Amino acid sequence: MLKEFKEFAMRGNVVDLAVGVIIGGAFGKIVDSLVKDVIMPPIGWLLGNVDFSNLFIVLKEGSKAIGPYETLKAAQDAGAVTINLGLFANAVISFLIVAFAVFMLIRTLNKLKREEAPAPVEASSKECSFCYSAIPLKATRCPCCTSQLA
Repeated sequence: MLKEFKEFAMRGNVVDLAVGVIIGGAFGKIVDSLVKDVIMPPIGWLLGNVDFSNLFIVLKEGSKAIGPYETLKAAQDAGAVTINLGLFANAVISFLIVAFAVFMLIRTLNKLKREEAPAPVEASSKECSFCYSAIPLKATRCPCCTSQLA
């Protein structure tokens, strides 16, 4: 069983998939940082100093402290039940960036595959109209049935 598992794990497509998952996870972290640290702060500033990570709605007050809560962390520490709209917005923007990057990658790969398509091969023979055997293009007589070709 160990030998079979080793053969399965060392197949090219399994290793490629593992590498893709690892790189995808790292790429996801980079995109999350891009959204949280680069994109959202200017958008929040343009919208009147809104911190998107602290946009939330309190559904139920916390048992440890009663609101209003300054930050999402304060609400969570107090045990409040919240809907985290800002975190959701960050996740949606991260998803859109990752989806667009994957779309561009697949689009580029498809374009490369189309360019690599082999050129159509020119015919090197023709068919005899009498016996239907393959004969060279330059032949004037069929080698099988000896009929005269046009």
